[in-house]
Amino acid sequence: MEIRRVSFDHPDAVRLNKEVQAEYGRRYQSDGDATPLDPSMFEPPNGLYVIAYDEEGLPVATGGWRARDEADQENYSDGDAEIKRMYVVEALRGRGLARRILAHLEADARAAGRTRMVLETGDAQPEAIALYASSGYELCVKFGHYRNSENSRCFAKPLTS
Repeated sequence: MEIRRVSFDHPDAVRLNKEVQAEYGRRYQSDGDATPLDPSMFEPPNGLYVIAYDEEGLPVATGGWRARDEADQENYSDGDAEIKRMYVVEALRGRGLARRILAHLEADARAAGRTRMVLETGDAQPEAIALYASSGYELCVKFGHYRNSENSRCFAKPLTS
């Protein structure tokens, strides 16, 4: 498995994002995640977007972080790095890929000077909630696009040692 930095609008990222949006749609009976995202949000040093490729060069997992600060929207804090678009193709789930991508994103955000990792997920994603809880994330005050949704669950983890 190889984790590579790519742009958010890379063709493999676009394809995996379509897959994750379809999954959100199925789980939440919706059109997917409506959070406004722009490729520039994931450009270093203010973000990162990665794809994990298998031994045959196929894209199989993805994730990114973007810098967020108090002025960006309600309930962010200066120094936040927000996880976006964590996804593993269904056939390869349960093999630790999401945990590897999460650790990669945390290390990169820490190196970029970010002090807290935050993320939003939903109650229809129990496996995501379990991953984050087992990785040291704790429930926090809701933030971001879905902060007023009853299905939303927001988590945070300090990146400082």
